[in-house]
Amino acid sequence: MRKIVVGTIITAVCVVPSLGRDDSQNAEERLKCANLIYAVSKSSVCFSDHFLATVSRETNCQPERKFTAVKLAEDDAFRFPFAIMTGEGGFSLTGRERRVLKSYLTRGGFLLASAGCSSTQWDRSFRQEIRRIFPEQKLVKISMDHPLFHTVFDIRSIRLKKGGTTQLEGLVIEDKIVLIYSPEGLNDTANAGRNGKRRCCCCGGNEIKNSHEINVNIFTYALTH
Repeated sequence: MRKIVVGTIITAVCVVPSLGRDDSQNAEERLKCANLIYAVSKSSVCFSDHFLATVSRETNCQPERKFTAVKLAEDDAFRFPFAIMTGEGGFSLTGRERRVLKSYLTRGGFLLASAGCSSTQWDRSFRQEIRRIFPEQKLVKISMDHPLFHTVFDIRSIRLKKGGTTQLEGLVIEDKIVLIYSPEGLNDTANAGRNGKRRCCCCGGNEIKNSHEINVNIFTYALTH
């Protein structure tokens, strides 16, 4: 078995709002967001990266405007301060993937996880994996008065496609949120797949309607705290 190399997460400081931004910053210097490939071959195909353009426009954070596919089992994950993990159906992480994810989240990385199309199987698998990786921590509800919801956009409620509201959940390690999770789905499928052959839909799931603004806030909060 190959020994895991514990990496150091790239960190960055972003200024909000977008005053005095240096637009000469080139692509090589831009923050990159990882789209995790996990359970060997599962990954997101319908999580919109459209929010990254809004982050770039509204703040001093200058992210790459497309996700970068990154295998969770590889040490490359430590090069990315922010990662998304989403999909549909059940899954199981490998032992190495669990070790990398634990190291990633305890050494400065931030994960946005979302059950695609409100998949109950994915939700069940994700919760099981988090319990295995962090047996002493629990996902907790994030109240709407948390600064995360007021970083760029002033978000007062999380609205669902089929009506009503919900709350996001988070994993807190040493008084710091390192993971945000939504079982309903933050995929923003209305803006997903625009440049590819596949157009995405929620297929009956109860997605979050204002996911675009929420994802902007999550990314910005993660990179400034």
